[in-house]
Amino acid sequence: MSMPRKPSPFQWMKDLLVPSPENVPLSDRQRAIDLIAAIDAGGIPLNPARVNAIGRTLGLEVSIHARVEDTIARIRSVLNKLPPD
Repeated sequence: MSMPRKPSPFQWMKDLLVPSPENVPLSDRQRAIDLIAAIDAGGIPLNPARVNAIGRTLGLEVSIHARVEDTIARIRSVLNKLPPD
């Protein structure tokens, strides 16, 4: 059985500086699309603050007292108005 090779210092540095695709944060639009897809698949948003934060990143003014259902409806309308990627 052979031991795994240790990466070279240059490869280690490259791995540190260049993010891999799975480590790249999602765009605001993609987070909203994922939220709506999860809800449409039968999921229930458990964190209203997260839903409100997604709405705010899309440019919505969301009150801390806003109902989650209302915010989701507003996010849907924003996504329908955005041009596809």
